[in-house]
Amino acid sequence: MAKKKSVRGTQRANKTPEKRVKRFRAPVLPYRPNHPKGYRPGIGLIGCGGIVDMHLKAYRKAGYHVVAFTDPNRHRAEQRRDAYYPRGRVVDCAEQLLAQENVAVVDIATHPEERATLIQAAIRAGKHVLSQKPFVTDLAVGRKLVNQAKRKGVKLAVNQNGRWAPHVSYTRQAIAAGLLGKVSSVDLSVHWDHNWCAKTRFNTVPHLVLFDFGIHWFDMVHCFFRGQKPREVIASTCRTISQRTKPPLLAQAVIQYAHGQASIIFRGDTCWGAQDRSVVVGTRGTLVSSGPDLNNQTVTLSTDQGVASPRLVTQWFPDGFDGTMSELLSAIQEDREPTNSARDNLDSLALCFAALRSADSGRPCTVSSRGTVFSTA
Repeated sequence: MAKKKSVRGTQRANKTPEKRVKRFRAPVLPYRPNHPKGYRPGIGLIGCGGIVDMHLKAYRKAGYHVVAFTDPNRHRAEQRRDAYYPRGRVVDCAEQLLAQENVAVVDIATHPEERATLIQAAIRAGKHVLSQKPFVTDLAVGRKLVNQAKRKGVKLAVNQNGRWAPHVSYTRQAIAAGLLGKVSSVDLSVHWDHNWCAKTRFNTVPHLVLFDFGIHWFDMVHCFFRGQKPREVIASTCRTISQRTKPPLLAQAVIQYAHGQASIIFRGDTCWGAQDRSVVVGTRGTLVSSGPDLNNQTVTLSTDQGVASPRLVTQWFPDGFDGTMSELLSAIQEDREPTNSARDNLDSLALCFAALRSADSGRPCTVSSRGTVFSTA
């Protein structure tokens, strides 16, 4: 008579051994801001709103010199000066700041509708410019500013500081180094609470999430898919039943390429359990970044070698602002176009504007470099 197998023996026989994940040392990549060697020109700041604290923290840490401040609210300019650069000069208007001989670079941190005129004046004055994002609300105006800067021989860059968020910068460098191969898909999702805008000027921006906030993520897609031409975008927006802002806080966009696709999901009414996640897939590897917010991210690189997790030591705020200014100053010193040039940023804006057209029309829209105008009020 055959012996009856024990239950324990059967379980042991049917158990599949776990496959061990092979780990390897994460590649060392130059994801941190690259400072110019010995070049420290005078910087003038036009616009001294809340975000400027991040600019000034980054500049002071990098050893840069902000020598002049101006804002329609003079007291606000004085507060920023006193907190970060007590020896700086506060002037009454942009014209006075642009007339200062010790100002070689201008950081324009005003709202979009005021920015184009100020950029044009700075270029005429022979100043190099770092423009706040979104760069322009009209692509045709953006092209004119790019051409004017070229004729004048000055550099024009855009403060797309998200490029130097450590997880984004590491991803850019991994792609540039060929670690992921050819990128085929990008999925970006942000779940956070954007209701703070309800009592600010931003509450009047029609496409607050897709345009003012979302331009960072459209710029990331542009960087990750660099060299591939986008075909069309389909996007939508929606209000939640609990949001306190006027503009919709839910938005999403899908961008189609010939051999790839990107998705961007914004969930701006997430009051608990915030999360930021990105997945970039290529023909040779996948890079995943996730965390509870924009500053705290864990990065995992998976290839045929196994899995690696680089330890990133900087943060988006304020180090991303170091990255944008440092790249502009390095480009001035080396007499080249900055990687965050206004010319390059027009491609990111074209993606964003196609999403805005799609969200308004309810139809897929082609990505066009033609002049597209959007009201910000």
